Amino acid sequence: MNNPFPCQRYRPMPVSRRDMLRRSASGFGAMALAALGLDPTYGSDPVVIDNSGAGKALHGPHHEVKAKNVIFLYMDGGPSQVDTFDPKPMLDKYNGQDPKDLFKVEPTQFNNNGKVLASPWKFKRYGESGLPVSSLFPHVASCADDLAVIRSLTSEFPEHTFANYFLHTGSGLQGRPSMGAWVNYGLGSECNNLPGFVVLNGGLVPPGGLDCFGSGFLPASYQGSTFLPKGTGIANIRRTESTDRQQQSKLDLVRQLDGMSKTHFGNHDSLESAIRNYELAYSMQMAVPDVMSLAGEPDHIKKMYGMEAEFEHTRTYGAQCLIARRMVERGVRFIELTCPAAGGDRWDQHGNLKEGHENNARAVDQPIAGLLKDLKQRDMLKDTLVIWAGEFGRTPFAQGKDGRDHNQFGFTVWMAGGGVKAGTVYGATDEWGYKAIENRLEMHDLHATILHLMGVDHTRSTFRFGGRDMRLTDVKGHVIKDVIA
Repeated sequence: MNNPFPCQRYRPMPVSRRDMLRRSASGFGAMALAALGLDPTYGSDPVVIDNSGAGKALHGPHHEVKAKNVIFLYMDGGPSQVDTFDPKPMLDKYNGQDPKDLFKVEPTQFNNNGKVLASPWKFKRYGESGLPVSSLFPHVASCADDLAVIRSLTSEFPEHTFANYFLHTGSGLQGRPSMGAWVNYGLGSECNNLPGFVVLNGGLVPPGGLDCFGSGFLPASYQGSTFLPKGTGIANIRRTESTDRQQQSKLDLVRQLDGMSKTHFGNHDSLESAIRNYELAYSMQMAVPDVMSLAGEPDHIKKMYGMEAEFEHTRTYGAQCLIARRMVERGVRFIELTCPAAGGDRWDQHGNLKEGHENNARAVDQPIAGLLKDLKQRDMLKDTLVIWAGEFGRTPFAQGKDGRDHNQFGFTVWMAGGGVKAGTVYGATDEWGYKAIENRLEMHDLHATILHLMGVDHTRSTFRFGGRDMRLTDVKGHVIKDVIA
């Protein structure tokens, strides 16, 4: 039987996977093999529900590791940079004027362009760094000295689906491996009984769907496993057999079937991935309920994360952030958090900017600050890279009267922990907050920097596919050295 205790560090086995499966008491590989043998429609690319990032590292770190784990706070829809972390006094000065009289206006997603729109929120400077943060984020503002704010990121796509693929996979095309898949492919997982790449879904699957978390052409075992931040997290995690003896009888039968695998099936990625997933699924029976249960967390910790807040979506996101911390403690390599449905339509306020952004910020502000403070007090922030990012930003002029359209020309993301230079600002947009003009960055640069902090040279972490060596950063990307401590 696999070790029932939460998370053991992976160590390479001295025998082949198939030999191990034959000798083991569990024999989960045969479940996959039997399923494939009985169902001729299963094909060569199976649909996998619980996916393991566990496995031997491809090459291990190339250089010093600053971040062992990543928590990606994905702000679905594109928060407005000029309303959050990039104040622009010119918007106040010229509020209500025609932007075409002031600067060149590029075509937008809907081309329903109104007047210059000042931010409804005031900015203040916080901490020793004096980092300006809007009143949307009073809790995150208290962590200002832990943030490295990047104000000059750009995207190649102004539409959600393609921009989401680009943010998550480095390509605007569907079907490429996501960041989490690449990280686990290159470094392996530190956990035997939880997936190496987990998506904590607070209620919204982004435009582009589950392909944002997929493994693409990498082995299927590296794609993200989606958990809900409540209950057991995933369906069917508890055994259906009424006794240990019943389950053991099934496993004994499966073990016998395992002996037939080499004769009937050759080496194939879909088989190996299914075998890994069944191995992991068994181990998860104890590990998942343990990591998902917050009953043992002290009340003051839950309160810090906002789990006693009046607003339902704050409680939801608070649970996501707290579970993310618990997963990092157990060795999960890459965790992504999606947003709860607080703003009506994500951060995508084409109208009703004030109410929509305020609801979204109310949902995530306290939980994010709680996460940063909790990681820091546990001495985990230095090894955990926290990333806050949407797929693009918003325009400095209105869409209609009270919204903002998509803006890919310059927007803000931030990072904390994991070796970043805290309390800093890098790059700048123009005086309107419209286009990046100083230290302009591409998405590939952000990806290269994330991998670098994890000890991976993005140019050397490749996978041969379609006749070329593919990588997360394609043929681009430069490490943003000025944001690294």
